This record gives sequence, C-alpha cells and structure tokens, in this order.
Amino acid sequence: MENKPRMSGFASMDESKQREIARKGGLAAHKKGTAHEFTTEEARFAGRKGGQQVSSNRSHMTAIGRLGGRRSAERRRNRASVNGEGQGVNQGHSLVEEEQEANQANQSVESGEEQVVASADSSIRQFGSE
Repeated sequence: MENKPRMSGFASMDESKQREIARKGGLAAHKKGTAHEFTTEEARFAGRKGGQQVSSNRSHMTAIGRLGGRRSAERRRNRASVNGEGQGVNQGHSLVEEEQEANQANQSVESGEEQVVASADSSIRQFGSE
C-alpha cells in the first residue's frame, strides 16, 4: 500500500480560498508599507530581461512575425474590400475565391497562434522560475 503525504494547511485549501487569503495578505502588506513596489527602473529591467528570453527563440520570433504579417495583410484586404478598392490587387478573383483564400489564411494563422501560444507557455515555464 502506498503512503501518500496528506496535504495540510494552505495546500489543502481550494484555489479560491487560497486566492482570497493571498489577496488579503497583499492588501495588509500595502497598508503596512512593507509590500514591494517596482520602480520604473526595475520594471524596465524586468521587461528587457523577458524580451531577451523570448527573442532568443528564433522559431518563436519567426512564427509571431509571420502571424503579424498575415494579420496586417488581412486587415488591408478587408479595408480595401469595404471601401470598394482593391480591384487591381485581386483582379480576376471572384468574391468566393477571395473568401476561400481568407479562410485558408485564417486556418493557417489559427494553427500558427496555437504554436505561438504553446511556445510562449513553454518559455514561461522554462524561464519563469528564475
């Protein structure tokens, strides 16, 4: 028979109860004046450090750049179709063909988003404990 350690104290509480206690602790620390508040310099340093960690992953940066490019192109295409412009860009394409192309682009963008999110999650797990 396997002896599992029983959770006790804070670990045995449900998540909402833990959050409530942590929230009250944070409020008390601020009232007391002992809570840490980031200075602009500390926040700048933390942001720079996080940016360096993320940007060191070339495949992640490539994926989010590609995603941004596709979104920009889609936004321009939508703006042009709403304004009645764009006949020169998609000349010879029917609206159905354009919609099919947009759907394909959306599907590839969505799959790219999933990859980016998964990559970001793993980066957070990897570098978040430092």
